[in-house]
Amino acid sequence: KVLDASTLSFGTRVRWFAICFIAGIACSVLGTALLWLPKGIKLFAVFYTLGNIAALASTCFLMGPMKQLKAMFEPKRLIATVVMLVNIILSL
Repeated sequence: KVLDASTLSFGTRVRWFAICFIAGIACSVLGTALLWLPKGIKLFAVFYTLGNIAALASTCFLMGPMKQLKAMFEPKRLIATVVMLVNIILSL
């Protein structure tokens, strides 16, 4: 059913999931490491935000974007989704 929603093959979806997930972790760790530099708070915000966006993109490759959005906006996840999106918007 997942493959019906996308024109990408399963192997391509898994490959891009791994790429985005690793990039997200790398950006988050790099942002945390840069926190102790002068003006590190701004660098932390930028890299941590990029890490979160990459992590969200990684799950979009596995689930598909519409299924991801539906899952994010379910009533039990709505507050967490709104907090995360506001955090990303304010970090930019």
